[in-house]
Amino acid sequence: MAYWVLPAFLASLGAGPAQLGVIEGIAESVASFAKLSSGYVSDRVSRRKPIVVGGYFVANAVKPLLALVSSWWQILGIRFCDRFAKGVRGTARDVMVADSVDRSALGSAYGLIQAMDSAGAIAGPLLALAVIGRFGMRGVFASAAFPGALAIFVAWAGIREVRHHGGSLRGARNSEQQKPRLTAEPHSAAQPESTVPTQIVSSQTPTQNRRWLPELPLAFYYVLCIVTLFSLGNSSDMFLVLRAGTIGIPASRAPLLGLVFNVTFTLFSWPAGRFSDRFSRSTLAAAGYLVFAIVYFVFALAPSQPAIWATMACYGLFYALTNPVLKALVVESVAQQVRGRALGVYFFLTSVTTLLASMITGALWKLYGPAVPFYVSSGIASVSALALAVHRSPRRK
Repeated sequence: MAYWVLPAFLASLGAGPAQLGVIEGIAESVASFAKLSSGYVSDRVSRRKPIVVGGYFVANAVKPLLALVSSWWQILGIRFCDRFAKGVRGTARDVMVADSVDRSALGSAYGLIQAMDSAGAIAGPLLALAVIGRFGMRGVFASAAFPGALAIFVAWAGIREVRHHGGSLRGARNSEQQKPRLTAEPHSAAQPESTVPTQIVSSQTPTQNRRWLPELPLAFYYVLCIVTLFSLGNSSDMFLVLRAGTIGIPASRAPLLGLVFNVTFTLFSWPAGRFSDRFSRSTLAAAGYLVFAIVYFVFALAPSQPAIWATMACYGLFYALTNPVLKALVVESVAQQVRGRALGVYFFLTSVTTLLASMITGALWKLYGPAVPFYVSSGIASVSALALAVHRSPRRK
């Protein structure tokens, strides 16, 4: 409800693209550190549900406070708390999802979660449109308290955690203490027992598991580099809303832009995730990057209002082809004991580069006008799509 109204609300307080870039950049930055820390903690604890429920509680408690603010600095503080809480819960939740399904169904699981999330984002703009005409933008923020409270209750009462022995570092340490570390090969009478060769059963020790960043496969780092490069051109979506405003789409229709975007996002998230379980996840994600490049190129040209509406609908396809698919690609590239840290590092780098992207976009917009930052983002996305297309996803049974 609140997200798509925020740019217009900032403008009513006298803030512009530069302030929006600072707010969204700092918000994404704090979320990145929260996701990184949450990933490490998720690998060390046996229960992750309290982390997830606590994150939902804080985020939904601060959002209604937007109805009371009088300056953009106060909005920055609220967004800070909101994104921190979302970062804390996000990594832990994604690890819980991965632990609840087989590896061959990771894409489908993340796609279904994403579809449900974006379905709520369809209802949000519709409610915002109904509220904003009668109670204004502050009324939209205040109304967000009701679904927020319901979300907290559902998270507390509805989540059931699947617990695996050895799924956390505590379990890994216990299993190390219980099983033998060495096994002997069968020997003959001609071979003395004292010279029997030994084989290491476990290649990961408890000390290695306690590290912030244990040894991870090269394929994981390759994907990480590509995603980081792409994120340098992936600024906050609020700049899309601002760009739409420059060609005559009024602020009152900003929630409708979110609706158009999320309809496509919802419809394609689960099919894209399921499709990635059968075919190359890297190829699907590369296709998503190409869609992003086309969308930003059209926004740079801004030929007409109908073109912007149509392109915004296609923008949801980019998210459907990347969000669930890339998470599944990261999870299947690493061992179960380090999923939290792998996801944490992945989220951290993408969020930090989103901070830089938002600040760069705000600066380029101010210096050269609105078209230039969109051309730059389109070019970066095209290069990233090509680099990801040549990557080979891990084989799955």
